[in-house]
Amino acid sequence: MRILIIEDDADTAAYLAKGLSESGHLVQRAANGKEGLYLALEEDFEAMVVDRMLPGLDGLALIRSLRAAGKKTPALILSALGEVDDRVEGLRAGGDDYLVKPFAFTELLARLDALLRRSDSDIAAQTALKVGDLEMDLLTRVVRRAGRPIDLQPREFRLLEYLLRHSGQVVTRTMLLENVWDYNFDPQTNVIDVHISRLRSKIDKDFERPLLHTVRGAGYVIRADA
Repeated sequence: MRILIIEDDADTAAYLAKGLSESGHLVQRAANGKEGLYLALEEDFEAMVVDRMLPGLDGLALIRSLRAAGKKTPALILSALGEVDDRVEGLRAGGDDYLVKPFAFTELLARLDALLRRSDSDIAAQTALKVGDLEMDLLTRVVRRAGRPIDLQPREFRLLEYLLRHSGQVVTRTMLLENVWDYNFDPQTNVIDVHISRLRSKIDKDFERPLLHTVRGAGYVIRADA
């Protein structure tokens, strides 16, 4: 999973990044609140570890801004402030969990795993996905655009489902390999390019406005406002 660490203490950030990377996660770091807010708004992460006391913009203000913008990325707050009122304030600001410093890394990892499972459960509960005039019914496995049925192969359906679940967000090749093909390595083939091309020809070719876009050097995004 992609995890954003927003922590101004270099030693703590390095410790977290090393441990999370060794646990199989992809990690990105921000050293202050403003940088962290920018990354959290512009990129797609499955979870965030947010220090409460940050320069530029404190952690609670950062999370409030994200929630106001509609970003629901699960956030684990780290803080030396451990009184009940402090924890309650963090959760009311939009944090999903609160861990007091000093902490054991194994506990932090377990709490992150719990947040990710909760997030996956919320996503799985959806029965229909929609972007613009493109609709996917997850129960009947029917895909339509502008009311017209679109016939997809199983892998194409899974690829489109993943893109729709992350609509408006750039999805990287690594994310697609891990979540659509179940690869934990790069097979060094053009399998993604081939399937993206096939999918694009089916959902965009005969329509005036394209929905599936390539973001050069980053990945792919599906959105209706381009």
